[in-house]
Amino acid sequence: MIEFRIDRRSGVATYLQIVHQAKQAMRLGLLGPGDRLPTAREVVAATAVNPNTVLKAYRELEHEGLVEARRGLGTFVTRSLTVDAMHRHGPLRVQLADWMVQAADTGLAVDDVDALYNDVRAEQYPIGEEKP
Repeated sequence: MIEFRIDRRSGVATYLQIVHQAKQAMRLGLLGPGDRLPTAREVVAATAVNPNTVLKAYRELEHEGLVEARRGLGTFVTRSLTVDAMHRHGPLRVQLADWMVQAADTGLAVDDVDALYNDVRAEQYPIGEEKP
């Protein structure tokens, strides 16, 4: 089961952090069709956020067709966002992990890695253009 982590200093609305983390877990295959999301009560206990915030996030996921609320049972994932290239042992992930090791070995800090990644991503995925 997914465990949400809230960064109160990020500037990103709490409900959006929950939405993004749920989607990321779906993309990585950690959550798949039929899996139950934690109840609002469980998320509140683990993160100390307002229950309405959790419910807002779950409604957003439901609106996007990713989850389904089942009265008395919980909220369940209805779609997979996983693509083969993102599997834990897929070649792209392995190459990226190797690259991260090299970056750390050369002394790059996390902020340096983020800046480099964002720069290359912007070159490969210009705003307003879609890759096939």
